[in-house]
Amino acid sequence: MTDDRRPEREERQRSWDERHATRHPIEAPHPDPLLVHEAHRLAPGRALDVACGDGRNAVWLAERGWRVTGVDFSAVALVHARERADRAGVHVDWQQHDVVDWAPPERAFDLVSVVYLQMPPEERRRALAHVAAAVAPGGRVVVVGHHRRNPEVGGHGPRDPHVLHDPDEIASELREGARTGEGGLVVERAEAVITEDEGGRRIDSLVVAHRDA
Repeated sequence: MTDDRRPEREERQRSWDERHATRHPIEAPHPDPLLVHEAHRLAPGRALDVACGDGRNAVWLAERGWRVTGVDFSAVALVHARERADRAGVHVDWQQHDVVDWAPPERAFDLVSVVYLQMPPEERRRALAHVAAAVAPGGRVVVVGHHRRNPEVGGHGPRDPHVLHDPDEIASELREGARTGEGGLVVERAEAVITEDEGGRRIDSLVVAHRDA
């Protein structure tokens, strides 16, 4: 499959490297509260944190006994992530990949988290197909993103509607990527969630799904 967007993605990678290099951290210091809520319900196992950034969610999971793989396409972000893990005294398997092209091991992870992976729909569909295939029997996937309505409330995050999330669309893309003929994903939640914290008020999209054991 020819990827006409590769130059654009490479430029985006350089941009994220620069952002991580000039401002650290660029994310909140604490883990995402929506992911925390879902992970607290689960017994620790193998976790995959897709688009892990500087590691806030991956390290939090590792501190709670999860065996974590953290993946991001920014080399600078992963340097910061390793430093964060070292300070916390935990081990995370950090890997640099473009999640649009990279296929993780199938049915290998008890929890797959995707927090604020904001990209054009055709790239997102490819990435979420890999994400869906990686969920183990009995495992769960949690996808959090800036909702399409987030700019209406002045929430921080991108303004480009093409990269914002609609929960129903994300749920559909996960189901399509799960290879339903071989045992698909069951969507538990697909909704808009309003959050208020030190960064202000925002609207997030939350999708949670599981694969039957």
